[in-house]
Amino acid sequence: MPHLLFPGQACGEKRRCPQCEALSLSICAALDPVELQRFERLTQQIRLLDRETMFMEEQAAGAVYNVTEGVVRLSKLLPDGRRQIIGFALPGDFLGTGPGDHHNCSADAIGPVTACRISRSLFWQFVETKPHILRRMNEFAARELNQAQDQMLLLGRRTAEEKVASFLVSWRDRLDHPGTHPVTIPLPMSRQDIADFLGLTIETVSRTFTKLEREGVIDIVKGGVCLRDRKRAEALAAA
Repeated sequence: MPHLLFPGQACGEKRRCPQCEALSLSICAALDPVELQRFERLTQQIRLLDRETMFMEEQAAGAVYNVTEGVVRLSKLLPDGRRQIIGFALPGDFLGTGPGDHHNCSADAIGPVTACRISRSLFWQFVETKPHILRRMNEFAARELNQAQDQMLLLGRRTAEEKVASFLVSWRDRLDHPGTHPVTIPLPMSRQDIADFLGLTIETVSRTFTKLEREGVIDIVKGGVCLRDRKRAEALAAA
């Protein structure tokens, strides 16, 4: 059976799940063994190839998805046809739990992705009698609201350098590397993805990466960047 994840939740030492490779994200600490087995029986594991769609904006939301491996790109189409990326989902993130009967964004895979899919009706039947899970979901909803507010500030009031630095620092922290120095940050998304997330052109993103490297803030490495000057990057991100 696939293992099921909540963001940032740790396996208890007394209930270590043999299936969980990423123990820091395991749902084991939230559910007792009987609950976990019941929940697993309700799910179906799916695998997506690079750029394969999980669901489309305005599509009927009939299922909830729990990302277990890989990165999922979340995006919306603007009225003029341009794409705005609104986020990236990592292992542990639940997708499709929002209000309404239709998805408010599209989700597609960046590289291979594995997820667990469960019917929305079965999901809510399962969690509505479990206050501990509902509390966790409320925490996640509050986190997403804070991220949306930060994104509004990021798009409207920051320079290109500040935007790129903020993206790199926040992505580093989401990958569980807060405060480490130096650290290589893998970037599975493309420069175009980063541009569409930050509200910049791809040319501006590329120039900004080059400028930050020239100034000794980062090193551009294969598949990502290395933070050479963590304090400078964090200062730019916090500006």
